[in-house]
Amino acid sequence: MKVRLAGEVDAAWRRELAAALPEAQWCDHGDAEFAVVANPVPGALADMPSLVFVQSLWAGVERLLADTTLPPGLPVARMVDPAMSAAMAETALWAVLALHRGFFDYAAQQRAGVWQQQAQRRADEVAVLVLGRGEMGGTVGARLAALGYRVEHWQRGRELAPLLAGADIVINLLPLTAATHDLVDARFFAALPPGAAFVNLGRGAHVVEADLLAALDAGRLRHAVLDVFRSEPLPAGHAFWRHPRVTLLPHAAAATDARSASRVAAANLRAWRDGRPVAHLVDRGRGY
Repeated sequence: MKVRLAGEVDAAWRRELAAALPEAQWCDHGDAEFAVVANPVPGALADMPSLVFVQSLWAGVERLLADTTLPPGLPVARMVDPAMSAAMAETALWAVLALHRGFFDYAAQQRAGVWQQQAQRRADEVAVLVLGRGEMGGTVGARLAALGYRVEHWQRGRELAPLLAGADIVINLLPLTAATHDLVDARFFAALPPGAAFVNLGRGAHVVEADLLAALDAGRLRHAVLDVFRSEPLPAGHAFWRHPRVTLLPHAAAATDARSASRVAAANLRAWRDGRPVAHLVDRGRGY
């Protein structure tokens, strides 16, 4: 089995992949049949005439699918790692708990030297809308429901506006596709009840940033927790850095664990080699 690595694959990844797939011959040239990639630059796989299968180490594959040098019929699998889903759920739980219990407000009060207790609601009085019901969205929703929150999911085929109207907190975990690009815009925020909060753990391009800032400044949106941005790293002068109603993370909500993800990748490569079903093949039409 000849396998080529491409993209953001460092020495730690190489060690874990080699341990998970010891039978592989790891190549840096184009005669490999398999490619294991991490957000490769466009054209990185163009010189591989024998390529039959691509395994992504990233959950998001929008950059890979946008590569016009990638043959349209080439099978691509995205990374779905239970360890990453668990890490994402931890971040979502932190954000929801902080928004529900007013902990971001208490942090602001501490900076201002203000001692003031906030009203406290029960978890079952807080409605959380999770955008997406894949591996990550399902895990996040289940963890929140276990704590007593009223959880709804939005996915393709459901009408979004009525769900937004009943949401106190919205968590975005959607894949980035043509249908979801700029989904979170002025109309999205107008459909929310006043005082709702938004958590973006998906992709920066889901959100029209000017519309988000306008909703925050108008008071329609109480707070935004943002992990992903249209430009990363976030530029030093960006308004999100200093906005009092924004809490941001440096795309750190759920880092891929090379140990567990390498085992997932190895299992998929062996499945393809042996003619068995491969997990999480990308539907090119849907974009994920």
